[in-house]
Amino acid sequence: MRASPSPRWRRLLVRGAVATATAAGVLLATGPAQATPRQEVLLVGNNWEGTADVIESSGEFAKIGRIGLIPDKEERLREIYSNPVRLAYFLGIRMTVGEGHDQYTDDMYTTPDGSAVVVSRPSFADVVSIDTTTGRINWRFPVAGYRSDHMAVSPDGSRVAVSASTGNTVHVLDIHTGRQIGSFKTGDKPHENVFTRDGKIWNMAIGEVNNDLDAPWLDGLKGDRRITVADADTFEVVRTIDMRERLDAYGQSDKSDAIRPVAFTPDESKLYFQVSFFNGFFEYDVAADAITRMKTLPKNPDTSDDRTTYVNDSRHHGMSMNPAGTKLCVAGTMDEYATIVDRDTLRQGPLVPAAKPYWATVSGDGKACVISESAADQVTAIDFATGRKIKSVPMGDHPQRIRVAHLPADWTSPATG
Repeated sequence: MRASPSPRWRRLLVRGAVATATAAGVLLATGPAQATPRQEVLLVGNNWEGTADVIESSGEFAKIGRIGLIPDKEERLREIYSNPVRLAYFLGIRMTVGEGHDQYTDDMYTTPDGSAVVVSRPSFADVVSIDTTTGRINWRFPVAGYRSDHMAVSPDGSRVAVSASTGNTVHVLDIHTGRQIGSFKTGDKPHENVFTRDGKIWNMAIGEVNNDLDAPWLDGLKGDRRITVADADTFEVVRTIDMRERLDAYGQSDKSDAIRPVAFTPDESKLYFQVSFFNGFFEYDVAADAITRMKTLPKNPDTSDDRTTYVNDSRHHGMSMNPAGTKLCVAGTMDEYATIVDRDTLRQGPLVPAAKPYWATVSGDGKACVISESAADQVTAIDFATGRKIKSVPMGDHPQRIRVAHLPADWTSPATG
């Protein structure tokens, strides 16, 4: 007798049948679909301002426009100030991770057709979809707990995963409707998310980064820090990785296991990651489940050795890899530089001065790394080939996350932006 399909395969078969029927219905009703002309851009989220600057994704990186991301600010503030618990967290975010400012913009992605930008707003503890033409909100999703954080978009652009930092949860939402498709639990303070091509979602929980218990002997008080790997269809946790054990085995017991930004190789066999307090990064072999190399980057003589002075424990925060997988771009946040590192030799290139660089993204053409200089309110492009600065472009207040995105070809800034 032929075996029945597994529950997961039945779900996938049904999903495929529905998608096929829907596509067929659209074609019968409207004829062949006409793709909306789009332009590729970079979105730069101005964290303290609640806006996204739009610039060219490569070449001159010229400014194209701006999108306002908090059109409902007054409504949200009324809700917050009427709830003592929410107000306490709102003010706590301002005085800790926000460095005295409210955090209105963290991460951003556009829908595949460019009609909307989806943004996580930490101080409002939500994710919203903003119409890129009108500047109005399409949908809003409040996250578990009291703060939203990093996001990731699925390879097909249909889903977005968002970390709920105080809820120890990753929500996965339909990018068009904001409906929650699934979720999974994580370690303390989920942070970075990555969709991988093998159908997984990797989440890195960084633990507590807002207190001053930063001495190595107090490390155990920083919370449950681990990588959680979940199935991107069922949202079942399929693997957890305690990097503390791997760091100890590599002889680096004094290093924090709070994993910050990461970069996978194109074949996803290696993971490069930064950790709290460290001016450098590690290489992790996914199949071998072991750390294989460590790179210590130069220390800026002006950088204090007092760990409590590092913003949210981030000595270095920001990492990306060129499409060929041969170069890494590293943002040396507290050491105030960025540099291109050869992945084969781990030799760094010129140290490009930068004011509190907080993120690193690859340009649309893959030729440059674009870093956010949060203390200088600008982004700076660095040539992957030479390691030299190309140019800087002014942004809004405290730029952080930068993402490649798409907008309609004839897009102009919304009137509300």
